[in-house]
Amino acid sequence: MIAKLRGRVDSIGDGEAVIDVNGVGYLVFAPARALAALTVGEGAEVFIETHVREDHIHLYGFATPADRETFRTLMTVQGVGAKVALAILSVLSGEDAARAIAAQDSAAFRRVPGVGPKLAQRIVLELKDKLVALTAAPLTAPAKSGAQVAGRVVDDAVSALVNLGYGRTEAFTVVARCVAQLGANAAVGTVIRESLRELGEASRG
Repeated sequence: MIAKLRGRVDSIGDGEAVIDVNGVGYLVFAPARALAALTVGEGAEVFIETHVREDHIHLYGFATPADRETFRTLMTVQGVGAKVALAILSVLSGEDAARAIAAQDSAAFRRVPGVGPKLAQRIVLELKDKLVALTAAPLTAPAKSGAQVAGRVVDDAVSALVNLGYGRTEAFTVVARCVAQLGANAAVGTVIRESLRELGEASRG
């Protein structure tokens, strides 16, 4: 199995690139985000997921191991094949996808061509418990202990921010960080005020 290629970019096409490794050209299918980082004639390191079938061997390439892991995990969802998983990773990074799933933000996946409302909802529901596999970067969220209290605070605060016009994933990320800082017993009002302060500072910055 091929896990990584390091060589020179021979060509870049629609959804694919050829990586020349010591004179051998490997055809690699990749998301648009990964292809955008490549330049013909320059060196590249691509993390590979190898799919072997009776009639073909396909190499799928990614800029980071985390994106490769996201690709693998997305394909555990019924209705998500390689083509759809690559389309998702053309729009969202592995960490973006994980945060959208943590926030139960199906709208983030509906931005992807070929992903309808039902499939987007299935992705966030089925992968809710697989966030660790989706990203190497830690997600800021309340600890599992005391999760019921913290979970209610997060849900209520996120709902309030969404009603004020903030995106669900953005709201979830900020609220989860504030709850982690303030503690699981923090009042919803306090969490909302702190979240709004942080969002305001971010917009000014």
